[in-house]
Amino acid sequence: MQLWTNGTIYTMREQGEKAEAILTDNGKIVEVGSKEDLLAGAIGQPEIIDLKGQTLFPGFVDSHLHLIGVGETLLRLDLSSFRSKQEVMEAVGLKAKELPEGEWILGDGWNENQWTNPEVITAAELDAVAPNHPVYLKRICRHAAVVNSIALEAAKIDRETPDPEGGLIDRTPAGELTGLLKDQAQDFMIPALPPIEEEYIQKSLREGLKHAWSLGLTGGHTEDLSYYGDFTRTYRAFQKVIEEEGNHFRAHLLVHHQVIEDWHRQGHSFLSGSRYVEFGAMKIFADGALGGRTALLKSGYADDPSTNGVAIHNPEKLKQLVYKARQYDMPIAVHTIGDLAFEYMLDAIEQYPAVNAQRDRLIHAQILNEDLVKRAEKLPIVLDIQPRFVASDFPWVVERIGEERMKWNYAWKTLLDRGIACAGGSDAPIEPLGPLLGIHAAVTRTNPLDPSGTVYGEDQCLTLFEAIELFTKGSAFACHHEHNRGILEKGYAADFTVLEKDPFESDVNDLLSLAVGRTVVDGKTVYLAEK
Repeated sequence: MQLWTNGTIYTMREQGEKAEAILTDNGKIVEVGSKEDLLAGAIGQPEIIDLKGQTLFPGFVDSHLHLIGVGETLLRLDLSSFRSKQEVMEAVGLKAKELPEGEWILGDGWNENQWTNPEVITAAELDAVAPNHPVYLKRICRHAAVVNSIALEAAKIDRETPDPEGGLIDRTPAGELTGLLKDQAQDFMIPALPPIEEEYIQKSLREGLKHAWSLGLTGGHTEDLSYYGDFTRTYRAFQKVIEEEGNHFRAHLLVHHQVIEDWHRQGHSFLSGSRYVEFGAMKIFADGALGGRTALLKSGYADDPSTNGVAIHNPEKLKQLVYKARQYDMPIAVHTIGDLAFEYMLDAIEQYPAVNAQRDRLIHAQILNEDLVKRAEKLPIVLDIQPRFVASDFPWVVERIGEERMKWNYAWKTLLDRGIACAGGSDAPIEPLGPLLGIHAAVTRTNPLDPSGTVYGEDQCLTLFEAIELFTKGSAFACHHEHNRGILEKGYAADFTVLEKDPFESDVNDLLSLAVGRTVVDGKTVYLAEK
């Protein structure tokens, strides 16, 4: 047994509720209460865990990320911090000098909306700095990538190649390829890219886990199973790294519809798995992203009325996919950024509702309107939101969507006030991993890099308690674990996030630098800050 005491302990059962101590055993909370009472009720003498004045919460859980992808960004060329195209070009050029001729240059995270001149990268520009290397650079949203001419040739993509369903090959008015591939068009690159080895997947997962622990995450709802070839070996990586190697983390695996048949044939079911690695809902993509104007809108983009985005699947195919999930007794988890994509999914859920008290989740839910919110209120769904998108998408998203259409967009406070369940995630590596960043964005609705401190949608700011709920109770509810995770309660998991200071007693901007002192999964410390 362990007795956790000498700190500030927030149960998250109710706002402001604290406890003096927690007694744990075998990965579970035995009791929450006063130190004296818990010691009196303990069997034998428990190990005393001295919190040394730090602040303990139920374990923070990211409700939407790509954990292997997080690890990949730590191993590959990370372009997410660059503030100009020139910086990206310099990094690619430097990498070209380091690597043997002909070896692939792979990178992630470029974002033209962070640049003074927001023009996307072209194949010609990459050719100039890396003439002897194939180059493949994913945009921050991962709904677009840019490649150079050698890469296009390796993938056998030329000006005669037709656009795939749910994707676009970008071209000049004269029909020449620009090197930009959007959504499903990126799949054309898969046969040409270097093969993904099992050790690479496992190494990326280890790196992602270590990074997650250091940020206070005890678990995450992660979607990785369709991106690294065979479903079995990707699942095997989670089993090996988390279970066999003892790197404990609550990995709730969304199952992409493209691998659902393999998953089903192997006898898996919703919430089956183990103590640390379990299967969640069937993942579907309904549209793209706002950055590349591929999120599916009901009307054209304000800054480019010629397009209203990309439907990854038509409405009938979406309904077929939802029907398939129901045949496998599964809820669905659907990427829906645009309002038309959201409408398509409501139509499908209403026709094929979830069964057995299951809850579907609609991920992102950024662009909405009053009618869609009213319909959502009546359904057993969770909106899986990423508060950090406010910091990344404003102010440019206003110009992209149009000021007159913004009232119901990124409207987290309205959604909560209307009684719609919400969970908090990062979508890392699209956004930086770290629940405190998401909590800060939810409370302040500011961009930390904006010296003016502009607040975007002040009426939609959450309280600190509401924001922390997204990453505790909200994440637990989204994955059907509200009965044993998300709060500090007898019988619940002994998963804790320990912060060096109390955020309720600090300036809200201190969240940006607030250090994690300890991360605990199943009663075991997986991360302890160095002193």
